[in-house]
Amino acid sequence: MRKKNNTLPPPYATETKDARYAGTFEVLIPVEGRNKPLRAPRQFDTMQAAEAWLHSPDGKDAIAELVEDEVKQRAK
Repeated sequence: MRKKNNTLPPPYATETKDARYAGTFEVLIPVEGRNKPLRAPRQFDTMQAAEAWLHSPDGKDAIAELVEDEVKQRAK
């Protein structure tokens, strides 16, 4: 059982740090056992667009799939 303060933070939108995509935003997904969060494979023009995708059914499905794939890879 996890302690309350040891839970993973939820996925979040932030400004892209990659200089090739300067001025865009991305969604980062914390995953247990990783030091760095996963990046969703999309870039957004605005923070609002990134957050809207994050909370949309398509975004939630994509995030769940990315986390599931990462867990499977770590199990190998």
